[in-house]
Amino acid sequence: MTDPTRNLPPLPEPGSVLPTRGHVSGRSLPSNPPSSRYRPATRLGLGGVAIGNGFAAASDAQCEATLAAAWDAGVRYFDTSPWYGLGLSERRFGHVLHRHPAEAYTLSTKVGRLLIATRGPLQETMWVEPAPFHYRYDYSAAGVRRSVEDSLNRLGVSQLDVVFIHDLSPDNEDDLGMPWERRFAEAAKGAMPELNRMRSEGLIKGWGFGVNRPEPALLALEEADPDIFLLACQYSLLDHAQALHDTFPRIAARGASVVVGSPLLAGYLAGRDRYLYDGTVPEWAPRKRAKAQAACDRHGVDLRTVALQFAAAPEVVSAVIPGARTPEQVQANVASMAVDIPAALWAELKDEGLIERDAPVPAG
Repeated sequence: MTDPTRNLPPLPEPGSVLPTRGHVSGRSLPSNPPSSRYRPATRLGLGGVAIGNGFAAASDAQCEATLAAAWDAGVRYFDTSPWYGLGLSERRFGHVLHRHPAEAYTLSTKVGRLLIATRGPLQETMWVEPAPFHYRYDYSAAGVRRSVEDSLNRLGVSQLDVVFIHDLSPDNEDDLGMPWERRFAEAAKGAMPELNRMRSEGLIKGWGFGVNRPEPALLALEEADPDIFLLACQYSLLDHAQALHDTFPRIAARGASVVVGSPLLAGYLAGRDRYLYDGTVPEWAPRKRAKAQAACDRHGVDLRTVALQFAAAPEVVSAVIPGARTPEQVQANVASMAVDIPAALWAELKDEGLIERDAPVPAG
């Protein structure tokens, strides 16, 4: 049997961009219809991990240029967090967004960690050259209220649209310092009622969980009244069966929506040799990616474009938020949303078992 990973082009250098391929229709970014629960206006956003020096350092000037390029290209949903660069991402987002009317864009951030200024050694984190802060977890009502106020100050804006309870998830138990269920109980008594109050006050328009595993999001549906969930690492071209068949239907049944985080698997579906946030590529992934790439090549489109449009296709999805470190990367992501992908490609991906038979795909 021929190995589909043989004779592939070399992987791109960090910061480079694979060309967008296929017929570009020139249509604008897809938007969301009116909903009883808050949804971002447009279905493509910008995630803030890279702006917070995730994976590599970036200068303030480079990040400002990236954010300006996103705005100029029509992106109107921006997601950040105090965690990203320990405040660095929020400050950089705010430096650009405060120039625009708040009603012109959607902004989401997160709660669960409080930042504490320090002159001492920094805690070990995934961030490269982060801001000089320590952090501690706090899912209480007072902690969440303080976190939102701190974020507003760092961002320099007057309001937030969405707040996600962050990283309260089984995969983060080592850093949480206890079983995630104990932290969830704290949030059920504190963070969730407080976010309901903030929504009633008009300080925010919606709230939910931002997590890498489905269990906390599904439990929140039983315990409270969330509007929207940021689900990272759970729905992508290469790995989506559980979300499609279990998580998404349960969220949709409550009228809530999903923001798909890491739709490109932190660069793996844009040609990087890096898979999600710990960087470890699963044993099965190279062969599956190569087969998907070969199918895309046969139909004259690029893998990044197919991956982004696939992640945005389910009705329950209100946005996808790939990250970007450079203006060229964000411009390429925007261009991908305007490519006409042949229906025959989707049929081939299903016939070869690369995507689920019942997975929604974009209309032709």
